[in-house]
Amino acid sequence: MALKVGKGAEAPPFLVMDVIAAANAREAALPPGAPGVLRMEVGQPSTGAPRGAAEAAIRALQGGAPLGYTEAFGLRPLRERIAGHYREKYGVAVPPSRVAVTVGASGAFPLAFLAAFDVGDRVAMAAPFYPPYANILTALGMVPQVLPCDASTRFQPTVAMLEALDPRPAGLIVASPCNPAGTMLSRDELAAIADWCERNGVRLVSDEIYHGLSYGMEESTAAGCSDSAIVVNSFSKYFSMTGWRIGWMVLPEDLVRPVECLAQNMFISAPHIAQVAAEAAFGCAEELEANKAVYARNRALLLRGLPEAGFDKLAEADGAFYLWADIGHLTNDSVGFAARMLAEAGIAATPGVDFDPARGGRFLRFSYCGAEAAMAEAPGRLRDWLRR
Repeated sequence: MALKVGKGAEAPPFLVMDVIAAANAREAALPPGAPGVLRMEVGQPSTGAPRGAAEAAIRALQGGAPLGYTEAFGLRPLRERIAGHYREKYGVAVPPSRVAVTVGASGAFPLAFLAAFDVGDRVAMAAPFYPPYANILTALGMVPQVLPCDASTRFQPTVAMLEALDPRPAGLIVASPCNPAGTMLSRDELAAIADWCERNGVRLVSDEIYHGLSYGMEESTAAGCSDSAIVVNSFSKYFSMTGWRIGWMVLPEDLVRPVECLAQNMFISAPHIAQVAAEAAFGCAEELEANKAVYARNRALLLRGLPEAGFDKLAEADGAFYLWADIGHLTNDSVGFAARMLAEAGIAATPGVDFDPARGGRFLRFSYCGAEAAMAEAPGRLRDWLRR
């Protein structure tokens, strides 16, 4: 008799992980001296943790004290430092009691969704969107409600879109800067969306993991617009600490204890050593800003070079480290196009269907957080490939 497989096991794949595997395989098969693969598929900084964070971890390991479980919401000094970050960067008072340290932003989303929503609840999000939003919601028995966005709204939701929803969703996820398009909401736009959510009983979840990585546009936090919003952030992107698996949430008062109970049962705590390193990372601004300067140069190289190569329909790249390219003039099959680009040009990028299953066949996401030399080489390779 066949054993049951749970509905949660039916979550679709996160395709960028498949692209990473294919790019790794191609690199491994290259003969000595052959041009390497240019990695533009993954949103992972090419730099590691800042020196001060690594040194803090080394001191902790050498100190001899056991690095055991912490409180479910994390070490008190780290939570206080995160609260101080909101005061210093945004001018927003956040009590440390409302800060929850999590196992990356990826660990924060299930906690937020379980605490805020019930099975069957609809949660709205702009498309294109970060795939795990929808996949986690679906695995938890909730219903993603997709708002098709395009260049006319800068790939962000609008209050007019929300007003048209009938019935109202239980929640709304926004991201600014967003993945994959890199566009941002202005403070007024974010405040208007937060106000609409408050007036309509819709829980706002604000993904702010790319804060720190913007290029001329001011970053605003939902923590400064709404006392009922859930804010998710991470040390993975600006702080270059992807593998440390450390993030945080700013929670509304009514969800503090529910999230704490869920965290106790699901994760116990984020890794102690990663928490030590994360606190020290706040003191590494000079190194982190130097990393950001590399991304800014990469961005400028690609904004100039990709249109010359034939990719001339790009979303406004306000922040993060991605370019969202409309390739409808080249193909409606972004999966096949990306596979050929990897095999024939040695460039890995992510098919748009990962972020927009309905319309993503005509889009690619290019990541520019890699080495500057690779970003400089990419447009020429793409131009030569398309002219073959």
